[in-house]
Amino acid sequence: MTHTTIDLDDPTTPDVPPVPHRVHLQGGPPPGPASLEAIDACAWFGDHLVLEGVDLHMPAGEVTSLIGPSGCGKSTFLRLLNRMHELVPSASLAGEIRLDGEDIYAPGTRAQQIRMRIGMVFQKPNPFPAMNIRDNVLSGLKLARLGCHDKDGLVEQSLERAGLWREVRDRLHQPGGALSGGQQQRLCIARALAVQPNVLLMDEPCSALDPTSTRRIEETIAELRHEVTVVIVTHNMQQALRVSDHCAFFLAEENEPGYVVEHGRTSKLFSSPDDPRTHAYVEGRFG
Repeated sequence: MTHTTIDLDDPTTPDVPPVPHRVHLQGGPPPGPASLEAIDACAWFGDHLVLEGVDLHMPAGEVTSLIGPSGCGKSTFLRLLNRMHELVPSASLAGEIRLDGEDIYAPGTRAQQIRMRIGMVFQKPNPFPAMNIRDNVLSGLKLARLGCHDKDGLVEQSLERAGLWREVRDRLHQPGGALSGGQQQRLCIARALAVQPNVLLMDEPCSALDPTSTRRIEETIAELRHEVTVVIVTHNMQQALRVSDHCAFFLAEENEPGYVVEHGRTSKLFSSPDDPRTHAYVEGRFG
């Protein structure tokens, strides 16, 4: 039998992609993807319970999709994961959200530090209209008070990771708002990636985009896996099947809080789910 020796430091070795050089930040998050875990997570708006008893593990370096009908708590759950839920004056929560085993809501834990490690991309692209493309990418550093000795390198790196560098490298000083909708969304992804988070949350990032832009966003997600943990809310079942490793199906009965019906490997959830409601939903029979 012939044995092949793989040199991990040799970028020409087949099937072993080279590790790209990374521009480092001063005071930024620890490098690499992190795991997220929800333990009996519940959420309220005022006295209205909107999410109940969610137990869900989101592995490091993989993509987890959250699927289910509108109004079942998916976006609320996503906002629990980086402490955005608490920004609503009437909001409250119970349970634990653990980032690499540490409860992000533990006393003394600063929300700003958590949001630096767990970035967010929203449904509607929201680049800063008064800023050019370069300043949009770097804006998170100023907000998080992070230092960088090579800002031009960081801009290129972030835009490259977001799949946008080749399209905008010759017009970095043009307004970010002048880009197309799909380009604006990738600019927002680059802005989130610039602070080098461990986790990236995405709330229906392709819902307002055309098929070509959607494909580019999905390609970006595929390229980011293993570098950052991704949790994505999507109503597109084919998208969930294409981009995610794991999937959680949320549901809410009428006037009842949302909950997770089942979760697991995406391939199993779509091909042989344990619950008939999951099968009906992914087949498009309701929702």
